[in-house]
Amino acid sequence: MATVKPTLYLETTIPSYLAARPSTDSIVLAHQEITRDWWENRLSRYDVHVSVVVYDEIARGDADAAGKRLNAIAGFPKLSLSREAEALAQAYIRELLLPKTASADALHLAIASVSGMEYLLTWNCHHIARGSVIRKLPVINATHGYGAPTICTPEELMHEDPEMD
Repeated sequence: MATVKPTLYLETTIPSYLAARPSTDSIVLAHQEITRDWWENRLSRYDVHVSVVVYDEIARGDADAAGKRLNAIAGFPKLSLSREAEALAQAYIRELLLPKTASADALHLAIASVSGMEYLLTWNCHHIARGSVIRKLPVINATHGYGAPTICTPEELMHEDPEMD
């Protein structure tokens, strides 16, 4: 019997860190290295999805860098932006007190939630992987009839399945 892989929504920061030139900021550099390590050694343990929002965000900027980011996610199923996700994202803006400039971040949360993803992988600790969002998201989603993905960074998923090591 085949093992069912957990579903994972890959937010924009992951392919961005993966494809970027090494940073001179030591924290960002560490995140880049952890991302590469997770990508090479743990990615295959998940049923990875991206969304049209991820594609839109990573296609911006320098053409060479955008090409590397787009190439990195080319094989993953692409989740669409539904009316349900748009409405849920608006609820997040209000209820999670996200600024209107974080509308794409709210859409990432909503698409992952509406699509039933088990994990949302990100390095965005400003609007997504922050304590108040992680705490409130399951409550908000429950009132709208959705489950909530586990929001985490690649570092947190590095040793998620120790029995598989």
